[in-house]
Amino acid sequence: MKKLSLTTVATALFFASLQQASALPDRTECIAPAKPGGGFDLTCKLVQVSMLETKEIEKPMRVTYMPGGIGAVAYNAIVAQRPAEPGTIVAFSGGSLLNLAQGKFGRYNENDVRWLASVGSDYGMIAVREDSPYKNLQDLMEAFKKDPNSIVFGAGGSIGSQDWMKTALLAKQIDVDPRKMRYVAFEGGGETLTALLGNHIQVMSGDMSEMAPYLNDGKVRVLAVYADKRLSDGLENIPTAKEQGYEIVWPIIRGFYMGPKVSDEDYNQWVEAFQKLQQTDEFKKQRELRGLFEYNLTGQELDNYVKKEIEQYREQARSFGLVK
Repeated sequence: MKKLSLTTVATALFFASLQQASALPDRTECIAPAKPGGGFDLTCKLVQVSMLETKEIEKPMRVTYMPGGIGAVAYNAIVAQRPAEPGTIVAFSGGSLLNLAQGKFGRYNENDVRWLASVGSDYGMIAVREDSPYKNLQDLMEAFKKDPNSIVFGAGGSIGSQDWMKTALLAKQIDVDPRKMRYVAFEGGGETLTALLGNHIQVMSGDMSEMAPYLNDGKVRVLAVYADKRLSDGLENIPTAKEQGYEIVWPIIRGFYMGPKVSDEDYNQWVEAFQKLQQTDEFKKQRELRGLFEYNLTGQELDNYVKKEIEQYREQARSFGLVK
């Protein structure tokens, strides 16, 4: 049998150690900061499926739910109680950034976590039941302007949340005081959809990705999407708010952050894993299935984006008198 030289063995061990060092932790977890069924759940499931299929992880990623404060409970738990877990990532959205901008996450701010990666962009939308008398956005706005108390809006967020602000912007465009809206806050998109289908609310303010699984079952009608132009991939028949006369565009980033004390080595392994994942056909397929659109940022690039967006949200919140 041919003997291996000490140099060959040492080289093999060196490269083996590099491969091992670049691997993600054996146990991985994605925290969805809401109850099952909404946008955070969707974000975790996207990565759970695509990372396993592309062999970025060898064992299925655990998805856990940590509802409360539209992300505040999860944010505080990661910063204060679980700051150094190398296998834990937490889902966030544009709504999370808006809440941070308004100081709704308590004593912590955008500088207290490690922003990891985005997995796509979503767009705001407004929807009703399929049997609703409101066939388009104009129908809804005419009824709302005539009698603001006749319509109950619902969304996964309290007053000041992104879903509230999307309805407030509509109200503002028809000279209705947003404070006169009948608005019901839910913990997430799943609860809001259940309330809509149960006819406990008449209108749902949410995100297109939350609606994607329900568009073909004949139960929900999206009146408008808050995008610059009509979307593709089977959503071409949904009109924008702009084309119906309402100047509202609301893109929503979806992605992940990690605890503030995660080591640079562990953090960079995740960054590299996401950079590879974002280029795979499997990830692109899973993203499309969930109604998301390409928007790839990682590491420092995402950190810069997040902090810029939060500052813009603060300005918007000030215009509604939500922050000083």
